[in-house]
Amino acid sequence: MTLADSAIRWYEENARDLPWRVPGTSAWAVLVSEVMLQQTPVVRVEPAWRSWMTRWPTPADLAQDPPSEAIRMWGRLGYPRRAMRLHACAVAIVERHGGQVPDDLDQLLALPGVGTYTARAVATFAYGQRHPVVDTNVRRVVCRAVEGKPDAGPNTTAADLTATKALLPASPSRAAKASIAFMELGAIVCTARAPRCPECPFEQVCLFRQSGAVVPAGPSRKPQRYAGTDRQVRGLLLEVLRMSTGPVPRQRLDVVWDDEIQRARALAGLVEDGLVETLGLDADRFVLAGDAPRGDVQQL
Repeated sequence: MTLADSAIRWYEENARDLPWRVPGTSAWAVLVSEVMLQQTPVVRVEPAWRSWMTRWPTPADLAQDPPSEAIRMWGRLGYPRRAMRLHACAVAIVERHGGQVPDDLDQLLALPGVGTYTARAVATFAYGQRHPVVDTNVRRVVCRAVEGKPDAGPNTTAADLTATKALLPASPSRAAKASIAFMELGAIVCTARAPRCPECPFEQVCLFRQSGAVVPAGPSRKPQRYAGTDRQVRGLLLEVLRMSTGPVPRQRLDVVWDDEIQRARALAGLVEDGLVETLGLDADRFVLAGDAPRGDVQQL
């Protein structure tokens, strides 16, 4: 039995029940889930995904609304530029593909903000194609089982794609099932610092397990600090703007953070990223992107 066969059998018995995996789920729903899952745990994504898909079940639905609504709906998922990218994707899908998420890998890669991983994930999980879909979890599983190393590098390389592709069955539909199985295995069994090897379908053939080596203690990467960072300040500023129904004067934003220099830097970053627009000749009022009356936008 191949690694793919073992992984698929395990997946069919142990996979988490996630809404974007339900048979018949649209490619748009898969795309939204993949963007939301970037740097955000499943437990936070699931309710946000359900709310998003209820409001915007198709790209056309989202494209009809201004990007400000996408930012509002994004809430506190973090990294809100992802909301802007999803909105830009929706517009591009409507303009270029008649409102249907393309099934061609090159066309997916041409969508705004869609990178190698996301394009391959949509082509594989939504359309059942044979592509190596490689994230941190998959790299770790392949690295341990095939190469006998405790962990993979921080970034996906061409070698990672080649190694994973070599494990995929020839049948596109079965290859797609293997791809999601490898990913799930890495997410819940072959974890970074507490792998549950006795529960793994690869236990008897995993080269890392056979080596007798142990996973290094401590976190796999240094945790990112949030408190006191520009990210926190940006989040506080965006929260005021999300909850507002009209332009917000600078004075209301001034009270969310005491450090004037850091606050100004965070606000300027939001404008530069296109998440926030400024109004008035003195740029003294602010709105979320897309909420400004036409012709009233100023540069900060």
